Amino acid sequence: MSRRLFTSESATEGHPDKVADRISDAVLDAFLAQDPFARVACETFVTTGLVLVGGEISADPKAKVDIASLARETIREIGYDRPEYGFCYSDVAVLVAVHEQSPDIAQAVVKEELGAGDSGIIYGYACRETPELMPLPIMLAHRLTRGLAKARKEGRLPFLRPDGKAQVTVEYENGRPRRAHTVVLSAQHDPEVKLEELRAGILKEVVEPALGEWLDQRTKVLINPSGRFVIGGPPGDTGMTGRKIEVDTYGGYGSHGGGALSGKDPTKVDRSGSCIARYIAKNIVAAGLAEECEVQIAYAIGEPRPVALTINTFGSGAVPDERLEEAGAKVFDPCPGAIIAQLDLRRPIYKALSAYGHFGRTDLDLPWERTDKAEELRAALKLK
Repeated sequence: MSRRLFTSESATEGHPDKVADRISDAVLDAFLAQDPFARVACETFVTTGLVLVGGEISADPKAKVDIASLARETIREIGYDRPEYGFCYSDVAVLVAVHEQSPDIAQAVVKEELGAGDSGIIYGYACRETPELMPLPIMLAHRLTRGLAKARKEGRLPFLRPDGKAQVTVEYENGRPRRAHTVVLSAQHDPEVKLEELRAGILKEVVEPALGEWLDQRTKVLINPSGRFVIGGPPGDTGMTGRKIEVDTYGGYGSHGGGALSGKDPTKVDRSGSCIARYIAKNIVAAGLAEECEVQIAYAIGEPRPVALTINTFGSGAVPDERLEEAGAKVFDPCPGAIIAQLDLRRPIYKALSAYGHFGRTDLDLPWERTDKAEELRAALKLK
């Protein structure tokens, strides 16, 4: 019997890096709502009392977005709405340093057939560990951080503040998940709450509901293991867009090309390519063609077609991986323009994705999470 451990992490929307991601995606959504063809590459940096929004944005001149006000409203929605938190929407300074997209990039992308907005390597992944066809560790980590945020917003744990992070280690036997081995959960809190009260409340209201059957008597649960966690959010640590790429994707499962998703319009293949790669991988697994599947797509800036598409089923495929690549090429079109059209990506759907993952989401109707191509894949392979 083989045994191994695998760990993934997640963060609440109040984590500094996620604050930055959410502001960047809020800016993206605001421009797409007014101009679906806006080209946006927005980066945000947050620290004590300061938000810096920079990047390149080209849009219809009629599209007017007050980026500073939008950043403050996003911070308020997250929950930083009191001065005692050390970071508050009403008194934070917002600096905006945005200019138009480089004409050199624009001429490579905007032509008769839409070219990739940048060169890049992206990955998609799916497996049978969960109903969402996602790895179990990242899904459990997301459940914990969503549980923290929900308990705070609903007032069930009124001592919680917006910042929080979760880490879940899953024990596998013979390649199958068996139990939650270790849970680490850190939650920002009011200074008056006692540590014993905080730990008992989080265990009951967050950990037990989130982990369910995966929690057993041997599971090691560490809640605020460092003790006091009052100073959090941007005053506790700076935050930047794109520093939680494994949280956004598969929790370290499979591979990652390194590109962030947040703040980018769909002409950037870090975003659109990641969506189609997940769509392909998920439908292959949903069709019963593999137990797990990783899709790699490589793009060259300005080129309308990818330079390579590779599928790896790690020996679990019902047919050779080369045949899956051929079938995938027939059923899916991985060109940027086709991806955008097929998945309807020129609309304001991205702010909600800035925390708790871009994939495996059942709370949102995301086209790349559908399994509507499974039978078409089997037909392309001439399988019953």
